[in-house]
Amino acid sequence: MKNLNDIKLHPHATIKEALLAIDKGALKIAVVVDTAQKLIGVLTDGDIRRGLLNGLTLDSCIDSIVQTNPFICSVNDSKKDILAKVLGKKIYHIPILDKDGHFVGIEDIEALIKSSKKSNKVVLMVGGLGSRLRPLTENTPKPMLKVGNKPILETIIQNFKNYGFEHIILSVNYKAQLVKEYFGDGSAFGVTIEYVDEDKRMGTAGALSLMREKFDEPFFVMNGDLLTNVNFEHFLNFHIENTATATMAVREYEHQVPFGVINQKDGEILSIVEKPKQRYYVNAGIYILSPEVLKYIPDGEFFDMPTLFERLIKEQKHPISFPIHEYWLDIGQLHQLEQARAEYFTIFEDQQ
Repeated sequence: MKNLNDIKLHPHATIKEALLAIDKGALKIAVVVDTAQKLIGVLTDGDIRRGLLNGLTLDSCIDSIVQTNPFICSVNDSKKDILAKVLGKKIYHIPILDKDGHFVGIEDIEALIKSSKKSNKVVLMVGGLGSRLRPLTENTPKPMLKVGNKPILETIIQNFKNYGFEHIILSVNYKAQLVKEYFGDGSAFGVTIEYVDEDKRMGTAGALSLMREKFDEPFFVMNGDLLTNVNFEHFLNFHIENTATATMAVREYEHQVPFGVINQKDGEILSIVEKPKQRYYVNAGIYILSPEVLKYIPDGEFFDMPTLFERLIKEQKHPISFPIHEYWLDIGQLHQLEQARAEYFTIFEDQQ
């Protein structure tokens, strides 16, 4: 993701320019985009060599050798989805597109397979009371309830580990000892875990005031009662590419009005829309924050994440959103827990 501008070509570029782009980008691939940054195709060193053997010169236009129907992936594709696309094929890099077809990055398949370690930390908020799930949470903190024969929190940690994020911080409060006894230092799960004890409930952002010194690069914050297969690496790259101070994962929520809606003016009915659907983006409970935003969190107070984002908006720090379309479930009530248990092995079958 670091050399995107180096590997971009316009459709009328020459073969010489393409060779320079492939060499400078050091990714063995160049991408051809239009003026709106929408992907036209890709070009590899092999494509160029075949073109030269067929009589093209270094000054020839690349248009005749561009692969205009390449394998692509979405910014929302999971690691599993991407690897499934290239299984058994000699493909080493795949362009990443946003929902509108704009080129936003390159997925390195070799690196994806190796799942290289990342230094960015992951803060999981696991101190809530889980009141809406009583009596199940009277003796067990909500993140430790089992889904798929393991605690919800274990699946969350494993998903981050699958993308190379292995430094986990657990912010604990309610029945913290049960969490600590199960996960220990994290070594049994292939990660490093440290704990921050909230002596009182501090909200989804307030607890970060207890760990300011722990961050020198963007870090994740996530609620400990979510199940999702979001591509965390793409999420982080999106945050970095947009030089964001804070990024919130958002999910589309649809609500259907159960009646005909009347549009009127001065008592005159202008139209009737029968049972219209309204769509909103809602907070998905997953965030990436750059360390600079920590100064906006007060010490020792209850402070939630929406309030932090409102403050950043007020301070003109321009927080951004990352739309997710993957599986996502907030396990806040009994019917959601039952749904998670019913769906788990379909969604997370590789973790059986």
